[in-house]
Amino acid sequence: MHIKKIYTTKEMFWWTRFETMLFFFIITFWVSIYYFFELSWLKIPWTPLALIGTAVAFVIGFQNNAAYGRIWEARKIWGGIVNTSRTFGVYVQDMVNNEYAKEDWDEADLQKEIKTLTYRHIAWMNALRHAMRMPKPWETTVKHKTNQEWGARPPELDTNLEDDLKPYISDADYQHVINKSNKPTALLYLQSHHLRALKESGVIWEFSFLQLEDIIQELFSLQGKSERIKNFPYPRHFATLNYFFMWIFVLLLPFALVPQFASIGNDVLVNNPLVGKFFIWLAIPFYVIVAWIFHTMERIGRTGENPFEGTANDVPISTIARGIEIDLRQNLGESHDEIPKQFEIKLHTQF
Repeated sequence: MHIKKIYTTKEMFWWTRFETMLFFFIITFWVSIYYFFELSWLKIPWTPLALIGTAVAFVIGFQNNAAYGRIWEARKIWGGIVNTSRTFGVYVQDMVNNEYAKEDWDEADLQKEIKTLTYRHIAWMNALRHAMRMPKPWETTVKHKTNQEWGARPPELDTNLEDDLKPYISDADYQHVINKSNKPTALLYLQSHHLRALKESGVIWEFSFLQLEDIIQELFSLQGKSERIKNFPYPRHFATLNYFFMWIFVLLLPFALVPQFASIGNDVLVNNPLVGKFFIWLAIPFYVIVAWIFHTMERIGRTGENPFEGTANDVPISTIARGIEIDLRQNLGESHDEIPKQFEIKLHTQF
């Protein structure tokens, strides 16, 4: 996730370079034919264009608000995962004991059960973050070159789920989970079954078991909320109309802007012939600026609709999951050398 104060001008230009060049060619074409062929009749009044521009600004604003809402909801969900994971970690350490056990367990065996439960939770987070990174047909990153260049490269693109699960679960659990279509759900099922077995042996008191099951239920709820955002896109008819409306405005704009600059040039021609003759060409930078603003705002909304793709402004679920893992394993008493470091930032492109 981008965490600098602002994007630099160079970064913004690089992200929008293809569209900016397209706008430049569009307006240069219209100015050229208007100037060399004297097509003074080829124009539309400002009033209808202003109405279109106002409508486009409203729908783009609505799209951006909806996209920000999806991003913020996703961040709250993963904030809930952080809090619930920490609660689960401390509950497991304090509630798995011999107080109500039918037969006393060795301390080493208790610690093994605690580690198994904790590691399986880490596996659940790894499975969930991989599921959230799976590409969907409506997502934008894989279909646009400059989106692929934008920001850090998610670690899920460089590893596979199988390798990220094996260090944390047993071979039997792995074989059970890997054949399921929804692997995070399968891991939570195993977690619940394990807790029930410990309850039946008395290692977990019945009341403690109910509290831990409440944690499992909360994890199911958070997973479902995360999957809802991932699997249900911003409605396609809204997104399609926003895109079409923006391009209608951008393509109609030269029909009003170029004649306006030509008219101003004719007025200037009386007092300053040189400036007046070429004043129409100033329409090029002004058009590029206006078209760039409208298109970039629409594109920001479009790329912000899917907060788990891994672009620069998405929710950093990989970093969050690894941060939880570090916390849990440190509190298990593992040494610094045993615990993986936070993911390194790998940029797609250096600006």
